[in-house]
Amino acid sequence: MILHAFYNKAEVGDILLCRFQNGQTDHAERIDDICYLYDQKGQIIGLNVFEASKHMTGLKDGQVEITDEIISKINQLIDPSKEIQVEKDDQERLIVGQVVAIEEHPDSDHLHICQVDLGKETTQIVCGAPNVALHQKVVVATPGTMMPSGLLIVPSALRKVKSNGMLCSARELLLPNAPQVRGIMVLDDDYQVGQSFLKQYMGGK
Repeated sequence: MILHAFYNKAEVGDILLCRFQNGQTDHAERIDDICYLYDQKGQIIGLNVFEASKHMTGLKDGQVEITDEIISKINQLIDPSKEIQVEKDDQERLIVGQVVAIEEHPDSDHLHICQVDLGKETTQIVCGAPNVALHQKVVVATPGTMMPSGLLIVPSALRKVKSNGMLCSARELLLPNAPQVRGIMVLDDDYQVGQSFLKQYMGGK
């Protein structure tokens, strides 16, 4: 199982929210400090670790950078009867991009077709944020990213225009003190295009 984890103590409490795959939670089961999340088919699609700061050190609000220590601790806490183990996704999913071209969607009055430089390639992303603009550095959720909401980012088409990812807001990333308004997160110029957003955000770039 691939583990994506999120933490926001102020808004959610001392709980590490973990997702394994896309899907809507149908029911949950708590055993000790782990709450297992199931879909309608009875598959475990995620889990919540209660009293997370008691079990793990250095947790910061937002998407959590998964370390071997965190993986080991979660696997120790999982009830043996569940017969699951978590593992981390070594591929960077949330990366810094830069909008290098933008045009209006031909079939929408609010969507924008953006060409976004990801460092090694330029990709097309359709975005509906009112504040997206040329030359901005932005947070890009590339295909394969699991968002805090449980949404899995996949290549798609918005009104017949291809889109290969999502430009993210601070609210969607569960970042601390995120503005509760529409609009993508615009990064400072010193963020490096093509590099991990989380490592730069958490490490002060």
